[in-house]
Amino acid sequence: MKPYSDMSREELLQEKETLTAEFNMHKAKGLSLNMTRGKPSSEQLALSMPMLDIINSSSNCTAEGGVDCRNYGELTGIMDAKKLFAEYSGVSTDEIIIAGSTSLTFMYDCIARAMLTGVLGSERPWCKEEKVKFLCPVPGYDRHFSICQFLGIEMINIPTGTEGPDMDMIEKLVSSDQLIKGMWCVPKFSNPLGITYSEAVMRRLAALKPAAKDFRIFCDNAYAMHLVYRDVPLLNILDAFKEAGKANMVYLFGSTNKITFPGAGVSFMAASKENITFKEKQLSMQAIGWDKLNMLRHVLFLKDSNGIKAQMQKHAEILRPKFDAVIEKLDSGLT
Repeated sequence: MKPYSDMSREELLQEKETLTAEFNMHKAKGLSLNMTRGKPSSEQLALSMPMLDIINSSSNCTAEGGVDCRNYGELTGIMDAKKLFAEYSGVSTDEIIIAGSTSLTFMYDCIARAMLTGVLGSERPWCKEEKVKFLCPVPGYDRHFSICQFLGIEMINIPTGTEGPDMDMIEKLVSSDQLIKGMWCVPKFSNPLGITYSEAVMRRLAALKPAAKDFRIFCDNAYAMHLVYRDVPLLNILDAFKEAGKANMVYLFGSTNKITFPGAGVSFMAASKENITFKEKQLSMQAIGWDKLNMLRHVLFLKDSNGIKAQMQKHAEILRPKFDAVIEKLDSGLT
């Protein structure tokens, strides 16, 4: 077909009629397509249905240490779940908190508590500052940015390249502005470009010298094992910050919402032992315990890291043909 710019008026009108007819044909199919980012299909959700039958009226609802998962307690999570998700996150069991069903809630709470009461090592609440600023690698996750917008935090866009965010820009900004209190990052398969931060980027993040002593990096590692085609190694995040002597500067978040059931998964936060102790004291004002039956269900269903990998392989087998179809259409239509 010749370019539209080379068509006569009659040819353009004919092309319009052709395209209108094609459009109406598609409309007549009555399709209702949910294009929501990251929303699993019914086929994917079915993968986790056996988990709902693991605990029943005749089951033992006792976790390690004799903890009755039906009752109050265990504010930082049952040990069984700590072992599973500590292995998943590359941390020790005293460097992790297992909480409610979504990591986004935990991230919001962490920032809200920092606004109200400050962070470890600083008694000054962020809300006492004339302004609070966050570094936001873009493109990024809209929900992260919505939290900042809702809490009145000024966002500073950081360009992202093939190895991660612009570290020259980040180093310059954080070292010169004590109102920059935090930074968002999705270090593995970051939306929407699928970038995984290189070792060099991770080590430069860990070596930051922020002007604000209460600066924190909110690291949302939502896709740690979400492999559709191939794995891309990511440097152990907490280890990198420990080696740089900045263990308290990073929070690491994750959940099973893209592994089992969205909104009914298990969320967790990993951090230094000091940060975990500090967070536990804060959480004791907010909750008595989380849904330990759900934690136990996940442990019995997933078992260990190999079990999580096997579950994610099943997801990949469902997703890969769909990804392939989208890529083929984009290549053929837009190349």
